Amino acid sequence: MAADYTDIDISPFIDHALLIPTATSKEVEQWCEEADRFHFAAVCVYPTHVKQAAELLHGRKPKVCTVIGFPTGATTSATKLYEAQEAVENGATELDVVINLGWLKSGKTDNIHQEIAEICEETGQTVKVILETNLLTDAEKRLAAEVCMDAGAAFLKTSTGWNGGVTVEDVRLLKEVARERVGIKASGGIRSIDQALDLILAGATRLGTSRSIDLLHQRDRLEKS
Repeated sequence: MAADYTDIDISPFIDHALLIPTATSKEVEQWCEEADRFHFAAVCVYPTHVKQAAELLHGRKPKVCTVIGFPTGATTSATKLYEAQEAVENGATELDVVINLGWLKSGKTDNIHQEIAEICEETGQTVKVILETNLLTDAEKRLAAEVCMDAGAAFLKTSTGWNGGVTVEDVRLLKEVARERVGIKASGGIRSIDQALDLILAGATRLGTSRSIDLLHQRDRLEKS
C-alpha cells in the first residue's frame, strides 16, 4: 500500500455498522455516539433500531442507514417496499437494499429494475444496492450495476458480508462500470487500515464496517510509529 497513512482521513468514508442479530439498544446508543464523535458518514442498523438511532442522531451530521431485504434479497418486492417506507418514516435517510440474486441469475433484470426503481421513487431517499459480488460473475456484476444505476440507485455496494468479504478488484470493477455516476460502497470483512485505504484508493466512496474504531486505532498507532 503506497499511500502515506496521513494522506486520507477514513472517518468520513465510514458507515459504522451494527448488523449483528444480538444488537441491543445500549449498543445502538454506543454506535451513534461513536459515529458523532468520530464524524462517520452514517450508522447502519437493522430496521428495528432505526427510530432510536434517528432520535439519537437528530440534528447531528451522521446519517441513519438501514438494510432492506437483508441479507438474502429474496423477500418479495412488496415486502421490501414496505420495509423501506417504514424505515424512512422512522427516520432512515439511507437504504442498503439487497437485490434479488435469483432474478439476476435467471435473467429477470426487468424485475430487479422495477423493484429498485419503485423503492427509489416511493421513498425519495439514498438507495445503495447490495450486489453480493462474491456470488456473481464479472459479467453479472456489470449487468446488475447497470440495471440498478438505471433504476435510480445512488450507490453500488459490494457485499452483505454474509457470503465473503470485499475485494479491491470488485471495487475497481464497479468504479469502472459506474464512471463516476454513483458512489461505491465497499463492505464485508474490512479488518485493517491497509485494506481500508486500498479500497478507497481503488474507488470506494464509503466503507461499511463494524470495526470502525479498531481501524482508527490502527491508524493512530501507525502515525505514532
